[in-house]
Amino acid sequence: MLSILRSLVQEVNGARDLQEALDIIVSRVQNAMGTEVCSVYLLDPASNRYILMATEGLYREAVGQVSLAYSEGLIGLVGSREEPINLEDAPSHPRYRYFPETGEERFRSFLGVPIIHHRRVLGVLVVQQRESSRCFDEGEEAFLVTVSAQLAGVIAHSEATGAISGLSLTGEEAKDVCFSGVPGAPGVAIGQGVVVYPSADLDVVPEKQTDDIDYELAQFGKAVTAVREDIERVASRLAAQLRPEEQALFEVYLRMLGDNALPGEVVNRIREGLWAPGALKQVVQQYIRHFEMMDDHYLRERAVDIRDLGRRLLAHLQEGEQKDVNYPERTVLVSEELTPAMLGEVPKGQLVGLVSVRGSSNSHVAILARAMGVPTVMGLVDIPVNQLDGKELVVDGFDGQIFASPSADLRAVYQEICDEEDELVKGLEALRDKPCETTDGHRVSLLVNTGLMTDVVRSLSHGAEGIGLYRTEVPFMIKDRFPSEQEQREYYREQLEAFAPNPVTMRTLDIGGDKALTYFPIQEENPFLGWRGIRVTLDHPEIFLVQVRAMLKASEGLNNLQIMLPMISNISEVEESLHLIYRVYHEVREEGYEIHMPKVGVMVEVPAAVYQVRELADRVDFLSVGSNDLTQYLLAVDRNNPRVAQLYHSYHPAVLQALVRIAHDAHAVGKPVSICGELAGDPGGAALLMAMGYDALSMNAASLPKVKSVIRSISRSWAIQLLEDVLLLDSPHVIKSCVDLSLRNAGFGRYLRPGRSAAAIAEQAV
Repeated sequence: MLSILRSLVQEVNGARDLQEALDIIVSRVQNAMGTEVCSVYLLDPASNRYILMATEGLYREAVGQVSLAYSEGLIGLVGSREEPINLEDAPSHPRYRYFPETGEERFRSFLGVPIIHHRRVLGVLVVQQRESSRCFDEGEEAFLVTVSAQLAGVIAHSEATGAISGLSLTGEEAKDVCFSGVPGAPGVAIGQGVVVYPSADLDVVPEKQTDDIDYELAQFGKAVTAVREDIERVASRLAAQLRPEEQALFEVYLRMLGDNALPGEVVNRIREGLWAPGALKQVVQQYIRHFEMMDDHYLRERAVDIRDLGRRLLAHLQEGEQKDVNYPERTVLVSEELTPAMLGEVPKGQLVGLVSVRGSSNSHVAILARAMGVPTVMGLVDIPVNQLDGKELVVDGFDGQIFASPSADLRAVYQEICDEEDELVKGLEALRDKPCETTDGHRVSLLVNTGLMTDVVRSLSHGAEGIGLYRTEVPFMIKDRFPSEQEQREYYREQLEAFAPNPVTMRTLDIGGDKALTYFPIQEENPFLGWRGIRVTLDHPEIFLVQVRAMLKASEGLNNLQIMLPMISNISEVEESLHLIYRVYHEVREEGYEIHMPKVGVMVEVPAAVYQVRELADRVDFLSVGSNDLTQYLLAVDRNNPRVAQLYHSYHPAVLQALVRIAHDAHAVGKPVSICGELAGDPGGAALLMAMGYDALSMNAASLPKVKSVIRSISRSWAIQLLEDVLLLDSPHVIKSCVDLSLRNAGFGRYLRPGRSAAAIAEQAV
């Protein structure tokens, strides 16, 4: 059964559209189970009715014509109960609904299983038998459930592809197609989708049409010639080292590149109007499916050769193609997985929104997007990203939704929200030079998180009082090697000078986990529990010592440097780090640099540190909570995994209790404590943190004016009462709602979400 299932999934994955996928499913399942009928009913989101979309065994004329209400018949019963229903005599069941146009009166045995994807019922998969035939046994039921679970994601993806193309399940025009992910950076953007993808990755190539077929044919011809020459050159170079049977492998490649083989089929698809990379993708994936379905092991392995050949051809096609990406005036950048480098390719002032299939609200691209003030939606796992190229998109970074090809009404409503947000930002500019102080005189420092020099102007214009977290790994990530001491010193000096005399807290190199260096790869099965942060730099003191030396020399004459140690989980790590820092300090002084010993602090971001705050504070000058990682570790949730992104919640009771404890224990031994996670940039979160006693809040620059406005308008006693109220609650969602309601009642609803909810917007637009 496993081989049958594998072949089925591969075939369905290669289907061009939803209908082809469904036809493959019913045909293969009917054959595999030896049943007389196999059908698929899909739930149409527009009408909330189950529609017969494909069948083997019932009358084909009924496809697309027969539909049932959400709770109607046995199909509706399977969907509403969300579990299999296996009946020996279906017509005798009280929920049985007879449709003469299907011809199903001949069949009595019934087995239906729901098709569920991410808790959403997509439809029902059904097999049926005549009265005289066997009943469906437990093994058959288990097989059908397995098929349904395996194919749910494929069906969801195909359904989304059709919707983006403008068609609903019924073939009617689809309007304002909405996809939900997770909010990455707040705000609303309206612009044109530009899909970017890694080089030589066939899976993410958009399937675009072309108006210049001759150009595409010429480019593909050049790629074929170049790959053929590459293979001949390699074969010639290795000829003396290989036996004849091994040399024959190169002949296989060259035969595949013959005009009547793979290139011929690609050429045919280009002539049908597809651009060359898209045509190549279709043909290569078709070849791979055929080979992988073969029983012969040797032939199955040839799929690897086809995939390699496809990548080689694509690499040549892309040599000039990526450089010619056209970024419109209002670009919404779309990718399977956005990277900081992709953001940097868009001309200044033209990037208005970001959409990423992978990642969550706390991935580093999302954090960078918030710093840049670019509305972002992450974790759109069901979206056919390649279909968004060139489409007009609305990016709702507040609710974590995007709309493809919006109607004029929907666009107008969202444009109104954009205008409201612009007005709000302008209104907050007057607060830049005013202190962040509550109405009853409690003072809180507002700092910024940064890693780029481009953030400095924005940070200063928004009234930042210093840097609470300078991510020193950014200079390391933009190089193809470790930066020298002098290069690091120049980076650090820029930041220190820009904010002098205000403090700049520099975190020592924090790589590992979700931050990788291409020239220093760390391959681990569980990177978040592995070699990262201070663990890496203490194992490589040559990296740590050079970095600290560069920081100290950069601070000469300014003396506003503070050093922070990441991922501390025990006292020995602090003591070893301090020993190295003091050693460098004395060496730099001996070299003639007039510097002061900077304050040194630790980050509290793993649960072990929460319970050692007093011991840690005895050895350092300050503590700073990294609430993003602390939340991740407390809740055992990978913040970059969209499948569990909804479980990551900064307002979780366990997180709030931990934050209260940290602030209390730090102050008990007389040490200041700050927080530099994303919770600090949320107006409601900032109010709670201020009530807990945090001395400084560090956030992205875009959030600072809103946080300052809220804190200046409330009393600390009001915030303390709110904190006491929410600490009695046991649900993160209820806590967030309670905080939002309190802010709205206090007149700050406009800071939480300008305009209306997405549901209200869609309803109004319709």
